[in-house]
Amino acid sequence: MPEASHLVPTQGASLAQRFGPTRRLSEELCAPLSEADATIQSMEDASPAKWHLAHVTWFWETFLLRDHLPGYRLYDEQWPFLFNSYYEAEGDRILRKQRGLLTRPTLEQVLGWRAHVDEAMTPLLDRPELAPLVELGIAHEQQHQELLLTDIKHALSKNPLGLAMWEGTPDKAGEQEEGWFEHPGGIARIGHEGDGFAFDNEGPVHRVLLEPFALSHRLVTNGEWDAFIADGGYRTASLWLSDGWAWVNRMGITAPLYWRDGEHFTHQGWQRRDPDAPVTHISYYEADAFATWADARLPTEFEWEAIAQSHDASAGNQLDAAGPVQPRGGPDLFGDCWQFTRSAYLPYPRFKPAEGAVGEYNGKFMAGQWVLKGASCATVRGHSRASYRNFFYPQQRWQFTGIRLAKDI
Repeated sequence: MPEASHLVPTQGASLAQRFGPTRRLSEELCAPLSEADATIQSMEDASPAKWHLAHVTWFWETFLLRDHLPGYRLYDEQWPFLFNSYYEAEGDRILRKQRGLLTRPTLEQVLGWRAHVDEAMTPLLDRPELAPLVELGIAHEQQHQELLLTDIKHALSKNPLGLAMWEGTPDKAGEQEEGWFEHPGGIARIGHEGDGFAFDNEGPVHRVLLEPFALSHRLVTNGEWDAFIADGGYRTASLWLSDGWAWVNRMGITAPLYWRDGEHFTHQGWQRRDPDAPVTHISYYEADAFATWADARLPTEFEWEAIAQSHDASAGNQLDAAGPVQPRGGPDLFGDCWQFTRSAYLPYPRFKPAEGAVGEYNGKFMAGQWVLKGASCATVRGHSRASYRNFFYPQQRWQFTGIRLAKDI
């Protein structure tokens, strides 16, 4: 059992009670890393661990301290240029692909900035009018905790020595239940409603018409994916979308990311691949091709959400404390891996982004991406919910992405 200070704060705690543990978890996730580990950027989709630590701190300093604490002065006036991510309203910033060139500030200096900001935030945490921004800041940092884990996994996988971030062996896969959740179809209410936090892209609530369908009780496993490969899945054009087939051939794709013979790369280095564990690190193209091969399909995001509304979003294999994460399966709809849907990431009816720079958070990415639902083993427990909409481009697979099949009935 982790020490109490290392546990992820519960959603029932106050914002002041959740702020400190959330901030500490980010640093605990980076504790095993050297200065070089924390600085490396292995591809443009990923960011250095040090940059994640700094960017979330920039978020607190910019949207809370700078704008709402009278007399607050920026810790370093040059750092917003380094650690702004994509907020056009906040001015120029370093190119994303150049984040790995930031050897300075050092990790120690970034941690010093974090401590300064944490202390300065204290008087703002109990101000009711700032509660929505504080809640957004906590959710934002939790998102980057998952990105930090997946980004450093990708970076360490590029080392020929197969370095482990944490020692040990991943847990054996749990038992997954066979069968299907059946839904009779009809009108369903989709999107977040009620009190509680949600991102703007989860609303407004609206109605959709569903045809009768079924959603699998379990996630697709590594063993099933091995059968797909053995049956020529990556060599059969008829299984693939046109763009997906072009991607497979252009990139020489023959298996999920991190697969090597009977092994796969984890935060604990190269490990034997468990055939009963859920398959992860697949693209939308691969998920769609597998579903076609399996004589099934991907669910729509609305179908998935209609089933998920009666399930516990805080259950399953999700992140509770700093340490290695790995999908292992089980009876829960949430956890292990984000699950692809066949729904394009688009605005809901009557959607309007928030005013100001924070309005750039989700809305401007609603083109060319696909919705994933659920939560992964690297998602902070309590962060997700039935209405949560994750989204990625169809070729991306460095996240813990997997597949739960659907079918018409």
